[in-house]
Amino acid sequence: MSSYNIRVVALFSLVAVLFVGTGFIQSWNVALTIFNMGLISAIMALGVNMQWGYAGLFNVGIMGFVALGGLGTVLVSTPPNTEALAAGGLRVVGGLALGAATVIAAIMAYRRLKTYRGWITAAILLVGFFVFRAVLDPGVEAVEAVNPASAGNIGGLGLPVLLAWPVGGLLAAGAAWVIGKTALGLRSDYLAIATLGIAEIVIAIMKNEDWLARGVKNVIGLPRPVPYEIDLQASSGFRNFATGLDADPVTASTIAVKLAYAGLFGVVLLLLIWLTQAALASPWGRMMRAIRDNEVAAEAMGKDVTARHLQIFILGSAVVGLAGAMMTTLDGQLTPGTYQPLRYTFLIWVMVIVGGSGNNWGSVLGGFLIWWLWVQVEPLGALLMEGVTAGMADGFWLKGHLLASVAHMRLLTMGVILLLVLRFSPKGLLPER
Repeated sequence: MSSYNIRVVALFSLVAVLFVGTGFIQSWNVALTIFNMGLISAIMALGVNMQWGYAGLFNVGIMGFVALGGLGTVLVSTPPNTEALAAGGLRVVGGLALGAATVIAAIMAYRRLKTYRGWITAAILLVGFFVFRAVLDPGVEAVEAVNPASAGNIGGLGLPVLLAWPVGGLLAAGAAWVIGKTALGLRSDYLAIATLGIAEIVIAIMKNEDWLARGVKNVIGLPRPVPYEIDLQASSGFRNFATGLDADPVTASTIAVKLAYAGLFGVVLLLLIWLTQAALASPWGRMMRAIRDNEVAAEAMGKDVTARHLQIFILGSAVVGLAGAMMTTLDGQLTPGTYQPLRYTFLIWVMVIVGGSGNNWGSVLGGFLIWWLWVQVEPLGALLMEGVTAGMADGFWLKGHLLASVAHMRLLTMGVILLLVLRFSPKGLLPER
């Protein structure tokens, strides 16, 4: 076994020890909760690695693509609100169609007209905007007026929740196409600005358009692809199984549900790893890395750099959207207010950089390791500070300051880890081969 393979096995074994140790020291419920989110975080990191590691595309709007994946779960899996749809659904659809038609007409006018095209395009957009709002607004008001305390939105299609996962990926891919057609081909900082702006726009729309997914009132009680704990506890067969293992049926049911989620998420992660590894080893993967390393030389060899950048940007965003749909399914709710750049952009980038950009297995390693640290640093920091301040008198200002600083241990730890990795292993724990 080569030294590189030994390093891979050793690092993944270390991560496994962290999760198993959490199960023994804290509880298996806690360990599996962290593990499931680690699986989802690894998929998010894999999507970002496709963009940055394969093509050098700097996406700082990861949060928006994750949120679009969650929105896809709501629009596909929740039952339709027939009363709201009857009250204003047709006007909402008509208004959205008019808005899309206005944008398309403006683009066509700008491309085809030779004279006064700027004025004509502006006139189309201005008139179209007022017509769009005149049709959409009454429909929105009618939808949001229907049982606003528990609904007030159009609902979804009522389809199985597993079908919502690829739809979440498609929504993110569609947004990536819009961003890519606008910003790719320009300097890399334009892409960063565009992705950041679009992400904030997506979150703002989800927070304020109640007719779509209830806004900040949140959507709860989403369908699940696994049994409910209470149903398992009510099953005599499961109770007998838990008793045979000398386990409490309540605890056993929660562990069984988390294991079922882990199985589903694990299958998706393994499938994506297989596909991305095969793509990376193919001529397409070698071409993408050649474009990343030297765009001018690749373009001189006849490669369409902008088209390939758009391709990989869409694929990576689709993977991130898929992970966002899975996360919303695991949570059982969509809460737009919780989508923060710190969690869904900065932390994912830390996973990719620490794991090793350009290496799919490195991104997976970073996803598990950084998420475990993100969750466990605060309780471990509390234990550390309690030990440091054990000999200090109660009321001493330094003791109070140190104990109060525990809440900031996460950010401090992530920064320190990132600096250490960049200093001693600048290509990540598992560098690109």
